[in-house]
Amino acid sequence: MPLSFGQVFAPGDLPRGAGLAGKLADGTPLPLQLDVKASHPDGSVRHAVVSALLPKLGAGKALGLALAKNTKQAAAAGAPKPGVGADTVVAIVVDGARYTASSASLLKAQSPQVWLHGPVVTELQVAGPLVDAKGEEHPHLAARFAIRWYGAAKQARVDVVVENDWAYEPDPRNITYDVTITAGGKRVFEKRGLTHYHHARWRTLAWTGEAPALHLRHDSAYLIASRALPNYDRGVVMHERALAALASSWNGAKTEPMGVGLAAPHMPGPGGRADIGLLPGWAAAYLLSMDARAKLVTLGTADLAGSWPTHYRDKRTGLPVSLLDYPYMTILGRNTDTRNPKTGKQEAFPPCPREQCKSPNNPDTSHQPGFAYLPYLVTGDHYYLEELQFWSMFNVFSSNPGYRRNIQGLLATDQVRGQAWSLRTLGQAAYITPDGHPLKRHFNAILDSNLDWYNTTYSHNPSANKLGAVVDGYAVLYKDRTALAPWQDDFFTAAVGHVAELGFKDAEPLLKWKLRFPVERMVGDGACWLVGANYTYTVRASASAPYFATIGEAYAATVGPERAALPCTGGELASALKQSPGDMGGYAAAVTGFPSNMQPALAYAVDAGGERGRKAWEVFMRRSVKPDYGEGPQFAVVPRK
Repeated sequence: MPLSFGQVFAPGDLPRGAGLAGKLADGTPLPLQLDVKASHPDGSVRHAVVSALLPKLGAGKALGLALAKNTKQAAAAGAPKPGVGADTVVAIVVDGARYTASSASLLKAQSPQVWLHGPVVTELQVAGPLVDAKGEEHPHLAARFAIRWYGAAKQARVDVVVENDWAYEPDPRNITYDVTITAGGKRVFEKRGLTHYHHARWRTLAWTGEAPALHLRHDSAYLIASRALPNYDRGVVMHERALAALASSWNGAKTEPMGVGLAAPHMPGPGGRADIGLLPGWAAAYLLSMDARAKLVTLGTADLAGSWPTHYRDKRTGLPVSLLDYPYMTILGRNTDTRNPKTGKQEAFPPCPREQCKSPNNPDTSHQPGFAYLPYLVTGDHYYLEELQFWSMFNVFSSNPGYRRNIQGLLATDQVRGQAWSLRTLGQAAYITPDGHPLKRHFNAILDSNLDWYNTTYSHNPSANKLGAVVDGYAVLYKDRTALAPWQDDFFTAAVGHVAELGFKDAEPLLKWKLRFPVERMVGDGACWLVGANYTYTVRASASAPYFATIGEAYAATVGPERAALPCTGGELASALKQSPGDMGGYAAAVTGFPSNMQPALAYAVDAGGERGRKAWEVFMRRSVKPDYGEGPQFAVVPRK
């Protein structure tokens, strides 16, 4: 039975040049193929795709597989060959005209890109436009094939992606068509009247022969310990009803091409929901449970991340369009804002008329799920890597070029929550993009620009506010521009903590500075933790006044002088706040409540904030009203220490 999966490694665990050996639970050695994708600064392996041929298993049978360092990595012999996988053909009929793309034809006509190569499996990737009987290309529609051939098993998996996402092709629009996909002459997918939205794509998998019915359960403890993922609380046990609800929700049009799975189609919609967090709720549930139902919706929703109009591919490079190549591109502002002074050319995308480009899928940065990072980590599928890259670039080029300082891609003018989730995705793309990938340098440069701006503005700036709060952009908008949303600030602190754990050293001083705000709201002099997770927190006396110098001043302005005079303990203040003793308010029992939003920031405070961080966490954990993260663990991050 063929098997390939992604595996992340902690720094130093698998040195450069080392191999990987497999051993089954009964002691039988299992030959493995290791395709290294990304490395740590010390040269050790960060991420790789591991492949093997498993013995046949009976239905419902479990098989343990242990991975161990080997002395030397086996070299792949000879040039990669496409194998004998059956031809896979995409055929569409649009406006009465038939267009096709064939994997076999593209393999013959192109020099394919090699994704996997070794004794177990070879994966080659090709792409091309859909063409009619005369060989004329459709201006917008293209197909991409990733042909994964397991020679000894004589089986192939073909990853088929249909795209409508050229960045600079004139007249972008939605396209409605009938589509059929065949593999070896056998129909594997069919859909009539599919409306393919502009700057979007969809995916399906085809196998020659029977697809392996395998469910791989990764070692969650190791994935988390590697620091590639936040320290989600492994003591959380997902409730059966929550897992069953995930499975029962996976049906209907939202699971088909151009659907969005479990994500909210209108991202800007208000309210707490499973989409929001360092990982979305469904992905955190999968990480902690390794349940097949949670995996289905996590990978499925990541597949459908292609349905949003956030995909802009550069026809020149074949890659997601990059800010370093087009520093003045944007989906906001006027065409004149996009003139590149070095080239004299405007970098605005061709206009997409409203009537031709309607989509129910409305993206934003402030409520954006982390769709593809975990799926790429655990599968190594190239599709998920590109989803991560598409979304990361969209987040930095969607703003006005002048506001983001064009090529720097600064996030600081966005809402604070938008800055948080964009920084999260950017850090993940910089961390996990393969070493030899042309965009690796691009993501690192944009991340460096942002961390440099934040450090210059805040952590390295003696004149920065003393509260540790982000106050630029759309931060201080509440109560006549005197207050901010601490839960948004907590999102940002958590994102910075995650990026710091990924190994980006310039995030560390920013994290230490940012930790002041959540920590001091819990244990600062003159403040009370019962209000620490308020919806708003007042940070200055008027819109033109300087920011308060102490958390005590901010607290008093937030609750008013009468409440500020009441002791934090004893119940009198809780009564005045109309809360029960030990209740932080802000939907404290909800997995998406404001105290839950605060938890990851406080968890990072323990690891990076010293004694005050530990004290703040202790106070936080003594609260009497807590959520049941077995219902949804997206904020169930705990300290590593």
